[in-house]
Amino acid sequence: MKAKTTLKEKIGAKTYVFKVVLEQDPYPDGRMAYHVYCPALPHCYSWGYTTEEALANIQETAKLLIEDMLDNNEPIPTNEIQVSTEPLIAVTV
Repeated sequence: MKAKTTLKEKIGAKTYVFKVVLEQDPYPDGRMAYHVYCPALPHCYSWGYTTEEALANIQETAKLLIEDMLDNNEPIPTNEIQVSTEPLIAVTV
């Protein structure tokens, strides 16, 4: 009898959930912008004109950084993160 294929084997991915810090970062002329960074990942920071844009940008930055770390066999920091082999979604309201 063939063993069942696990979901991890089917999708071949892990989900990493990181805390991010979002701060207002206004321009000198008063226009608003937002700076965002992930304390658990070195060099993981971005910005946006809106909170939504800043969060989308940091998500892409973290994804690229994790992919690069995995490609280079570097350890993924495990402090202050949640790692799952099951598919997850994150909803922020």
